[in-house]
Amino acid sequence: MSGLQPPQGPGQQSWPSEQPRHTRGWASNPYAAPAYPGSASGPVPPWAPLYGASLPEAVARFFKKYATFSGRASRSEYWWVALVSGVLSLILNIFTLVGGSAGATLRPDGTTVPGPGYIIGLILSVIISLAIIIPSLAVSVRRLHDANMSGWMYLLVLVPLVGPILILVFLAQGPKPEGQRFDSPTW
Repeated sequence: MSGLQPPQGPGQQSWPSEQPRHTRGWASNPYAAPAYPGSASGPVPPWAPLYGASLPEAVARFFKKYATFSGRASRSEYWWVALVSGVLSLILNIFTLVGGSAGATLRPDGTTVPGPGYIIGLILSVIISLAIIIPSLAVSVRRLHDANMSGWMYLLVLVPLVGPILILVFLAQGPKPEGQRFDSPTW
């Protein structure tokens, strides 16, 4: 049995891997996010969304763009930061709970006084929350921009019950090419 031979001669079809692909503006995957300036030849400029960002890249951009509400943020930029914030919050809550329980005392009237670890954990939680509230709002607004929505849509989070669910759905949406109108390549 002869092995598979590539087509030879005129009029014969070539292997699928040898056929040209239309990749202008897109990666080889037709469902991938569009290519942006600098993505093929070098680093992505700071004003452009970083699609496929790793955890360290997303956290670095989170703090680099501390109060930047213009431009866009990719889903990976947003969700890595959301994961880190959630894990950090969980760790601080556990520390506060354990610290409060470890030195807790019971008063004669039946009330409990939390231990000193509770106050330390509470103070740390407040400081960290205040430190990341502005960049968290900024990355959320930039994420909405990438889905071609106004950042003011984030105010829907103030609507009880329905608002946070809507915002979660909006933040999970994929990038839209029309969102490029929010880019500001000046810096």
